[in-house]
Amino acid sequence: MKSFFSAAALLLGLLAPSAVLAAPPVPGVPREVTRDLLRPVEERQSSCHTPSNRACWSTGFNINTDYEVSTPNTGVTRTYTLILSEVDNWLGPDGVVKQKVMLVNGDIFGPTITANWGDWIQVNVINNLRTNGTSIHWHGLHQKGTNMHDGANGVTECPIPPKGASRVYRFRAQQYGTSWYHSHFSAQYGNGVVGTIVINGPASLPYDIDLGVFPITDYYHKPADVLVEETMNGGPPPSDTVLFKGHGKNPATGAGRFANVTLTPGKRHRLRIINTSTHDHFQLKLQNHTMTIIAADMVPVQAYTVDSLFLAVGQRYDVTIDANKSVGNYWFNATFGGGLACGASLNPHPAAIFRYQGAPNANPTNQGTPAADANCMDLNNLTPVVTRNVPTSGFTPRPNNTLPVSLTLGGTPLFVWKVNGSAINVDWDKPIVDYVIAQNTSYPPQANVITVNSVNQWTYWLVENDPDGPFSIPHPMHLHGHDFLVVGRSPDQPAGGPQTRYRFNPATDMARLKGSNPVRRDVAMLPANGWLLIAFKSDNPGAWLFHCHIAWHVSGGLSVQYLERPNDLRNGFSQADKNQHNNNCNAWRAYWPTNPFPKIDSGLKVKKWVGEHPDWYIKN
Repeated sequence: MKSFFSAAALLLGLLAPSAVLAAPPVPGVPREVTRDLLRPVEERQSSCHTPSNRACWSTGFNINTDYEVSTPNTGVTRTYTLILSEVDNWLGPDGVVKQKVMLVNGDIFGPTITANWGDWIQVNVINNLRTNGTSIHWHGLHQKGTNMHDGANGVTECPIPPKGASRVYRFRAQQYGTSWYHSHFSAQYGNGVVGTIVINGPASLPYDIDLGVFPITDYYHKPADVLVEETMNGGPPPSDTVLFKGHGKNPATGAGRFANVTLTPGKRHRLRIINTSTHDHFQLKLQNHTMTIIAADMVPVQAYTVDSLFLAVGQRYDVTIDANKSVGNYWFNATFGGGLACGASLNPHPAAIFRYQGAPNANPTNQGTPAADANCMDLNNLTPVVTRNVPTSGFTPRPNNTLPVSLTLGGTPLFVWKVNGSAINVDWDKPIVDYVIAQNTSYPPQANVITVNSVNQWTYWLVENDPDGPFSIPHPMHLHGHDFLVVGRSPDQPAGGPQTRYRFNPATDMARLKGSNPVRRDVAMLPANGWLLIAFKSDNPGAWLFHCHIAWHVSGGLSVQYLERPNDLRNGFSQADKNQHNNNCNAWRAYWPTNPFPKIDSGLKVKKWVGEHPDWYIKN
């Protein structure tokens, strides 16, 4: 889609806090002033952050700076407007007409939010959808001091009402790296309310060219809301195809096109890979090339070279690619492993093309070799550049730090996902922050609130995957407001087929734990029939969701919310934030009684669409 090409062009230059350029107009979007979107990084940082030294950023800030302790004060605010709209009978990138999509600024993928490390980002979201509320979550951004801007409706805000209501999100780019934004209302982001984020900063490896964002997503011809309802009573369907940077080739009709990425011979390229799927995880391989990982989610890591890469829903990897092969065209393949426990698609060979400059405009002729089967498991041996250490002896499994995930079968709906025996069901009209403001601790049981009162202490959380259930599948677990340390996980095993069921056993499993600078990220795979031990520091007061990032699973209840230091959270709310919060909630509460559709699931991914034509809305 055209927004991706413009985003890629913008990313060839990093932002600067001087000079003013008018951003190119987007149909239906007011022209706004954006600073230095087109200036090359070498012009802005002539003495630092060059192709031969990306570890440096600016005076006093480099790859070894702990961004949770020190962040540049740029004094710059990057301003964006996102306008959500609905379109019926929309011609998709694979040549198939979808009966409904929800677009951001007229595109199936919204514009890339681009800023520098230390900037403020301000986004005006205008909801022109017909009946859906919305909230926009800025995935992976810690929101220190700005919990009300996290964008989780029913938790940190009421939904933004449809038919033209709006709200402004404002937060600091305390971190740097690659991420994405998406709706947290319904499975709405599966209908198109999604976009990418780039926060420019240092890197752990030199490179010549930044290729920009490379989102990969499952793509369905049915609306995501229909799929939510179907998965309540049946297994998830395979995706119809996979899109790379908004493009895909229809294997049945030949419609659409392969996404193309240009490599310059002899140069090292940075590629920002993002899985924006609702369900599918991918195993990625660039034929005849290796990829060197330099960041996992938004955590810089020591360079680590791989032949292929497993990418779970919600995860991001920044990699470098050396264009040191023969000039030609090479397939970039996405496959599914784990006995299809990682997902599946009706497109048997989802792919993009990486084309060297000077190569013919043709498809690659060498099919290459399949990626190794990662069995739906993350890399567990990456080394973060900035170290975090936790004492493994500080963990003792107890009921108050153990989160059993379970699947309940046989009721209505058939499939209900629970944590600690409870499926989350948030109240759009009364988010948990309302309880915090009112000093009301009578949280609804279905809100699945876990209160964390300790201050600046490591907290450990053992997640066990359906230890007593009839079967088990992997889950990509995402935490808002924090990175977490992956302190340990159960022994690796095939994700599909017969499995050994692992519960955490201190007598044998304490030796599996790693407290010395383990992998740190914000999405990690919970193994099928196994366990995952994570730790985060209670240094960010807020109401933070911890949930499976498969849309159908969080819709079905697979989430808790950590209420971290509620007294400090309440005392930290600005009056301006409380005013905006109250105004938006009052507008939502006035709208909701007029909404024609029932709330049928958790409220984090939700709304009932029925039928197979544009008037499928039915009021029950």
